This record gives sequence, structure tokens and C-alpha cells, in this order.
Amino acid sequence: MKIVVLDGYTENPGDLTWESLEKLGDLTVYDRTSLTDVAEIASRIGDAEIVVTNKTPITKEVFDKCSNIEFIAVLATGFNVVDVAYAREKGVSVSNVPAYGTEAVAQFAIGMLLEICHHVAHHSKTVYEGKWENCPDFCYWDYPLIELKDKIMGIIGFGRIGQQTGRIAKAMGMNILATGSRETAEGKEIATYVDLDTLLESSDVIALHCPLVPENTGMINKDTIAKMKDGVIILNNSRGPLVVEQDLCDALNSGKVLAAGVDVVATEPIKGDNPLLKAKNCFITPHISWASVECRQRIMDTTAKNIEAHLKGQEINVVNA
Repeated sequence: MKIVVLDGYTENPGDLTWESLEKLGDLTVYDRTSLTDVAEIASRIGDAEIVVTNKTPITKEVFDKCSNIEFIAVLATGFNVVDVAYAREKGVSVSNVPAYGTEAVAQFAIGMLLEICHHVAHHSKTVYEGKWENCPDFCYWDYPLIELKDKIMGIIGFGRIGQQTGRIAKAMGMNILATGSRETAEGKEIATYVDLDTLLESSDVIALHCPLVPENTGMINKDTIAKMKDGVIILNNSRGPLVVEQDLCDALNSGKVLAAGVDVVATEPIKGDNPLLKAKNCFITPHISWASVECRQRIMDTTAKNIEAHLKGQEINVVNA
């Protein structure tokens, strides 16, 4: 059985091992494959039966050029890079890795919030530059410092990650509002469920933890921002297209939004003309909420289990059954 990994570098830049996949077949690993060159994608797949991808698209055209494909393992939870409907037509199972990064992604959201509230990296940098040494006082701060106790965090999307973010925020003394596709008893222990407009109007901090679907694409825009409190903080380490980036930029530059922490943008890698690069108080990180070594090891382990189950005829984590 031939197994090909099309874009393995971000999953394993060298600190993990592919041994668990090597045990399952004749493994070939490419660090990177073109996201647009169908001929290159198809050539690298060749006659492999099992394809492992993270962000390399497996389109109808790729399927038609690679007739041996029988199983696709996505190194992520999201599987929109694969034409799953056509895969089903072709009898190809597609698996993903659910729930590998709940704690890490929630932790990252809170980390962005704490950086916004205290500007730790900035103040550390100024100390090394000599500002404290030459300060006439025993301390200084270049930005207002924000205490989170009794502030309201509104979480849009209250599944596993949203609830974990809510637990951490609640432990810091914040009051949690939530909106999501359905209310759960577990969620009610953490937050008060409200409608979206109430959440937008009431929250001091708004965190996005929802999947991207057509109905919520661009949900953070000039109209929804206008409903928010002046000086709101917005966090997005979910999906970039949830936000109309020019509208958020304008709100940051006007001061309507105090600050934003974003780990995702609409087009990745970020382009030089992205308006958020010119926004005030916008903290941008390169889509790394998921990338702790612990998360990546879970992805590796689950992917190996997905493939092994397929080889035994016992499909698990299949998204197009």
C-alpha cells in the first residue's frame, strides 16, 4: 500500500516522527506541494492509494488524474481542501482529526487577550532598549493596562473550544455570554446563552470560535461592529473570512474597536496589502493556535489510527460516509 504525504512540514518540521505511518505502508513525504498546480499534485500522488494532506487541495481534477486513490487523510479538523462530495462519488473515504486542539486553541485566545491587556512583549522590549534604566520613576507603562475581572466576554460559537475559552475567562473573573447553534447543559454551567445582537451590544471582549459556513462569512463587519461597545476587544483564532478585514481595520483606526488579536486572516499566508497590517492595535500571529507539539502529536497519532482503521475495513473519523 502506497502512502503519500503532500505537505508534511507544518505538521512535522522535524520534531516529530513519521514512524507510525511508515509502519502502515510504503511512505513518501513531501514537505510542500503546490496549492495550485494540479499537474504537480497529481504527479506526486501518482499511483498511491492513500493520500495525506493538510492544505494541498484534492479537487475533482486531481481525483480524475489519480484513479488509485481510495483513502484521504486530512491532517486537520477542517476538510474543505478536499472535494468530499466527488470523493464519495468515487468511493473514496475522507477522514479528519477532530478535537485535537481544544485546550491549545483556547489557551492561545486567552494569550492574545492578555497580551492586548498588558502589552507584555512591548514592555519587555523597552526594558532591553534601556527605557527602564533611564526612567525617573520606579515603573512606567506605555499603554493603559486592563483588568479583566467583571468584564464581559461574548463567545460566538460555543462548542468544545468556545467552552474551554469560557472556562479560562470565567476563572479570571469574567462574566461569559455565548451564542451558538444549540444550547447544552455543560455550556449553561459556563455562560449565559443570548442572541447575537445582545452579545454584540453587551460584551467587552468578543471571541470567535465558530466554524466557517456561508451564513457567517463576513459576520464581523461595519454593521455588527456598530452594535458593539466603544472600546471592544475582538479575538479571532477561528477562521479569517468570518471578518471583513477592511471594516475591522477602519474600526481599529477610529478607536471604535480598542484592539484585535487575530491568528487567522482571509487569505493565508497573509498578503502585503491586507488592511489589518495597517490597523492600530492589531496583534497578528501566523495561524499557530493549533501548532503546539502536543497538538501536532495528537494529529499524527489520530491520522495513523484513521489509516489503520481503513486498512482493516473499520472506517473512523470519516466525514463523507
